[in-house]
Amino acid sequence: MAELKRRVRRILGSILVYAVLTVPLIPIFLMYTWLFVQAFSDRVIFGIIPQGLTLRNWAFLNNPIVFGGITHTSIWVILRNTLIFTLGVTGLITVVSSLSGYALSRVQFKGRTEFMQFILALHAFPAVILLIAVFYILNKMGLYGKGLLAFLGIIIVKAGMEIPMSAWILKGFFDVIPWDLEWAALIDGCTRLGTWRRVILPMIMPGIAAISIFSFIAGWGEFILVYTYMATEEYFTLSVFIHRMIGEIMYVRWGTIAALGVFYLLPIIFFFIFTQKALLRIYIGGIKR
Repeated sequence: MAELKRRVRRILGSILVYAVLTVPLIPIFLMYTWLFVQAFSDRVIFGIIPQGLTLRNWAFLNNPIVFGGITHTSIWVILRNTLIFTLGVTGLITVVSSLSGYALSRVQFKGRTEFMQFILALHAFPAVILLIAVFYILNKMGLYGKGLLAFLGIIIVKAGMEIPMSAWILKGFFDVIPWDLEWAALIDGCTRLGTWRRVILPMIMPGIAAISIFSFIAGWGEFILVYTYMATEEYFTLSVFIHRMIGEIMYVRWGTIAALGVFYLLPIIFFFIFTQKALLRIYIGGIKR
């Protein structure tokens, strides 16, 4: 009898846990279901049942989108902008964070502890509060509304917002590397920079991979900076372009919008599938302090 009660309690506990985990996911599942179903159908009933399967919603792959008599920029130009923005942000964050993380780990300087505490405190504030200040700086530098120059400026701004926390994360990886390895390289005649590049970096590749992946995702999903500071559609990224299409409320075609959403999601989905092993291996193995 006691064993039966324990089994019943265990089963009820499992049901409760799965219910708590599943219920919040239902609205998200329904939204993504609608998105993929609507992208390949004329209309959807009850949110998930397609009516009339079609590929007309994907016509933007060959022809520019025309809403309300306005011909918008080709989706391939927008995709190019998004890739340039994402790869630029990822490259800057990875390079600068690996250097600054090494400095925070290895270099002793006055105010080092306070500086690291300031990084954490700074990261707690939302980036949106800096929009006016960044606009003022870009305007003073003559970059606002200057097309490519403004686009490059936004890449630097986005990378600058992500670098502090990335450097903090990489500092933890550098801390694990024993000083003995670095001293041995220096004694053998390697410079400090050469030691960092040839000895230390190969040993923290899981951390570099993780930072690169998170930076790529952050760059791909960036909206507010591009939306605020880019005045021309020629340099829009996919997130801002989709927002512009939704804004054409009088002429919006939800099938096209859904197809654009799927087009926007697919690269990041495939990227996550092929990089999730690196995310699950965020450690350094085989090293003893």
